[in-house]
Amino acid sequence: MIARIADLPRIVDEPDDPDWFPIQHYFGLTAFGVNAYVAREAGQGLIGDHDEAGSDQEEVYVVTAGCARFTIDGVEHDVDAGHVVALADPATRRAAVALEPGTTILAVGGAKRERFESSWQSHHFDGVPQAREEQ
Repeated sequence: MIARIADLPRIVDEPDDPDWFPIQHYFGLTAFGVNAYVAREAGQGLIGDHDEAGSDQEEVYVVTAGCARFTIDGVEHDVDAGHVVALADPATRRAAVALEPGTTILAVGGAKRERFESSWQSHHFDGVPQAREEQ
């Protein structure tokens, strides 16, 4: 199945909400959650202030267009298209606001597990550092 994000059905919860495209729901995915959020104007909230402590989920946000200001545990970061925000700790507070119209964020989340298990051949990762190792 292939679809343009803009052609997917939208969810409108509140009039001031960004365009919310429920990718997981539309395609019937069950392994992880995935949604896209598109700002109609600068200053519009894209990711509401929250943590995932109750759900114990890890989340990744990919800015695919525009620029967003992420607030992560009270620290602001301007993140433009092509960047990834990865939050492995479910207790981390996060929020994002569009800095320009059309800013698009792809949000992916799933239940935290003990460790990463790849379905690929493990030798593909030999010598490839992880971000946690580089800090």
